[in-house]
Amino acid sequence: MTKRLVILGAGESGLGAAILGKTKGYEVFVSDFGTIKDQFREELMESSIEFEQGKHTESLVLNADVVVKSPGIPDSVPIIQKLQEKEIEIISEIEFAGRFTNAKMICITGSNGKTTTTTLVYEIFKRAGFNVGLAGNIGYSLARQVAQDNFDFYVIELSSFQLDNMYQFKANIGVLLNITPDHLDRYNYQMQNYVDSKFRLLQNQEAEDHFIYFADDPIIKTELEKHDVAVTKIPFSIGSNSMCMARIENENLKVELNQTSFEMPIEELALGGKHNSANSLAAAVVGLVAGIRKEFIKQCLTDFKGVEHRLENYLTIHDIDFINDSKATNINSTWYALESMTKPTVWIVGGVDKGNDYSELKNLVKEKVKAIICLGTDNHKIVENFKDLVPEIVETKSMEHAVKSAYFLSESGDTVLLSPACASFDLFKNYEDRGAQFKKYVKAL
Repeated sequence: MTKRLVILGAGESGLGAAILGKTKGYEVFVSDFGTIKDQFREELMESSIEFEQGKHTESLVLNADVVVKSPGIPDSVPIIQKLQEKEIEIISEIEFAGRFTNAKMICITGSNGKTTTTTLVYEIFKRAGFNVGLAGNIGYSLARQVAQDNFDFYVIELSSFQLDNMYQFKANIGVLLNITPDHLDRYNYQMQNYVDSKFRLLQNQEAEDHFIYFADDPIIKTELEKHDVAVTKIPFSIGSNSMCMARIENENLKVELNQTSFEMPIEELALGGKHNSANSLAAAVVGLVAGIRKEFIKQCLTDFKGVEHRLENYLTIHDIDFINDSKATNINSTWYALESMTKPTVWIVGGVDKGNDYSELKNLVKEKVKAIICLGTDNHKIVENFKDLVPEIVETKSMEHAVKSAYFLSESGDTVLLSPACASFDLFKNYEDRGAQFKKYVKAL
């Protein structure tokens, strides 16, 4: 009997799941409460996949055998509640795709640094000649690639939302970069719920698998004591943890793994800042675990170009540097951005607050920021936190106004930093749209 697969959300992950489901003989139906993008709608029609938009018709959804849910849909929405009441299986696109491939999975999560580290690892594997795909929050969905390609390895960036609906899926190599408060609105403002979500990375791992984690993170350290898993654990440290197999020692990345040793100076890394030293170290460990030759790893860490919208040095105009860090959607990400600033900084911040505690940024703002440009529909929390620390605070409600204001308040030798510490959904489609608009209006100066 043909099984019915219902997909909620018709973005890249939903479309990929639909294509894979169709190739595996499921009866597929896609339902999106919003408007489906033209390109995705055309693909659904070309593939003869039934779909609806602007609604969830209960009679067409609640008769599913299995539901693949977009990571962006919270469990609190009515249709999910009804599916749960009927005990219909709800899984993520990653979980669904994993059921149809024997490829090795390299999975990277953390509150910050996921995209950079995932892209670094992918580049290392690609340069070393591996048959490898890049998936998760980047590029094409894992499900689409499983349906249309035949990769031996996948490097996957995993958000907590994706991990929430993964059950049988296994990471052959799992990387946990850090855990700091983020998305707490989706976790009933309970930090432990968010931590539990990140630690799902460990589920199903066995002795032959590897769990690479940041030993300097106090939350990871405490949580790890609660998990008795047979997996091979590899801690890495950029602090004073000289017991770690992977660490920074005397301004060098240093890894001693089994019979292999790897070393390179921090100053040769393409990406600056302490957080990027950690990301680079994690990527090097993954490469060494996979048996990749050291020269490929060094070469990639030396000339990696970085990720768009993540501390992206975009343009210098009249000796003012404009940096696009639109991907910084939480306090910790912005902390790293401000920490890496070396010139007087005009900081563009704001958007949809996810329960931010701005007190963590106050010392850095006092030390580095000469003016703040608020960019959001509600800026009172930012103004309240920083009004006594920064002489100039300007409120704006468009990127054009924000960029012009930042340019007006900066002078030769300054940096204008877009690092919002917030989600983008009040004024923009997503962080990519926010970053693209920043670049557009900077270019127009």
